[in-house]
Amino acid sequence: MTLNPFFLQGTQSEQRLVQDLINEHLRFHGVEVTYIPRKFVNKKTIIEEVQSSAYDDNFSIEAYVNTFDGYGGAGDILTKFGVSVRDELILTLSKERFEDFIAPFMAGQDDGTDTSPLPTPTRPREGDLVYFPLGQRLFEVKFVEHEDPFYQLGKNYVYQLKCELFEYEDEIIDTTIPEIDTQVQDEGYITTLNLIGVGRTATAAAIIQGSVTSGYISEIFINNDGYGYTSTPTIGISSSPTGLIGDRATAVGVLTTRGGVTSLDKILITNAGAGYTVAPTITITGGGGVGAAATASIVTSGQGVIRFSVTDGGVGYGTAPVVTVTAPPSSSISKQAVGVASMRSGSVAFIHVLDPGRGYSSAPTVTIADPETLVGVGTYFFNEIIYGSRSRTEARVKEWDEDTGILKVANVSIGSTQLGFFPGEMIIGKDSGAQYPNQGYEDFDEYDKYSENDEFEAEADKILDFSESNPFGTF
Repeated sequence: MTLNPFFLQGTQSEQRLVQDLINEHLRFHGVEVTYIPRKFVNKKTIIEEVQSSAYDDNFSIEAYVNTFDGYGGAGDILTKFGVSVRDELILTLSKERFEDFIAPFMAGQDDGTDTSPLPTPTRPREGDLVYFPLGQRLFEVKFVEHEDPFYQLGKNYVYQLKCELFEYEDEIIDTTIPEIDTQVQDEGYITTLNLIGVGRTATAAAIIQGSVTSGYISEIFINNDGYGYTSTPTIGISSSPTGLIGDRATAVGVLTTRGGVTSLDKILITNAGAGYTVAPTITITGGGGVGAAATASIVTSGQGVIRFSVTDGGVGYGTAPVVTVTAPPSSSISKQAVGVASMRSGSVAFIHVLDPGRGYSSAPTVTIADPETLVGVGTYFFNEIIYGSRSRTEARVKEWDEDTGILKVANVSIGSTQLGFFPGEMIIGKDSGAQYPNQGYEDFDEYDKYSENDEFEAEADKILDFSESNPFGTF
């Protein structure tokens, strides 16, 4: 038996009237909140777990606060990890207003980064954020009720958003509204770049042996590069006949890996020695590998550069600079010395003797090339993306202190090298254009108030010595 055709369960005009009244009521008695949809930037392919999310759009809409007498939820709870705030909020939005003025913009502003398998939303979604201006807080939508009130005149007119206080977990918050974005400025895993405002050119001096007739190493030849090395082996060179410590030649090895086999690539001279009358013996030990062997040749007449002394390592180098040594006076035996720089944290740590040269009557002048940038420029913007010029690693700016050169960043996206930011490379802001050389990168979050494991361990070691077989006794 059908319903009585003379009594309708709601006409379109009646539904339109109810919707208009609700819209008008929300405009009179509601609060203007900011609705921030969630984008899924990266998800795991197996269980579809969200690895990273972005909130970079914002839409203003009026909402009625159902919990008019205060926040709901458990309130403030004291836990072993501090105070946990568990406030909740219930908001009512106009269904028509959301579908007409927010949903179409959400579809049009998708920049291709949203990997969500869900279709373009026509309603609020769980996981989206709402900024509540009265409390200046961000709330996360946990549940959307779309059937309360239940089909008045045969239609639903509102959405009820049941929200909980947002707990930040390294999501990207970039709505361009400072009041919202700065909510999480000090939250998340924050790492540190130590940037250099003013670079400095390195300096070094060349040292030649004291006697024209004393012998020094001119070159070390690798006869067998060996295999199976897990660390750099020790290069031993037999003592000089003079018996002086400063006359003993020294060198370091450099490894390379080809086809999965790690072997000795080259040997760099750190001190060419002096007083040798015959070629010294080269021994290669340690490093976990076997088979490497080398021999040396010496020069017994004419002076050469036996070592370099770095007087100032400089600041701001991204790659090893070119080292130039002045040539000796022209003669039948003269040969220009060659040095090669070794880097550490954006500075020149050593200069190795690639070729000691020959025919010097006095110590030559050593010139080291300038760093890539002597002066950093610009000011990084909060929340902008910065990247390393060589590593291509990206991150978002949390805070920039130009006086100290400290750049706090989060949401670090490691480049193809998987090594993070390189020492000495330029750190460039995509929006600001700021450029400063990187002195060092600390990937540990030293700003987290709970990251004090080292301090706890140090204090515990004062009480118990776990290196003993029984830290609780004397046996």
